[in-house]
Amino acid sequence: MWKETDNKLVREFRFKDFQEAFTFMTRVAFISEKMGHHPAWFNVYNYVRVELSTHDAGDIITDRDRRLALAIDEILQ
Repeated sequence: MWKETDNKLVREFRFKDFQEAFTFMTRVAFISEKMGHHPAWFNVYNYVRVELSTHDAGDIITDRDRRLALAIDEILQ
């Protein structure tokens, strides 16, 4: 589940292996590019941490972040 932490929407994901994690990140990259809104993220092997905030709005959570979070959630369904 997404958590609001330090003016960011944050979620951590664990996958079977690196390839599955990287596939997820690639899918998020395509969606992010299409939406014109890009996450900050961190990846090590099967772990991915995604942080969403809107830099143009002063690094706070906006509707753009919530829409991207929903789109990311749909990848996993």
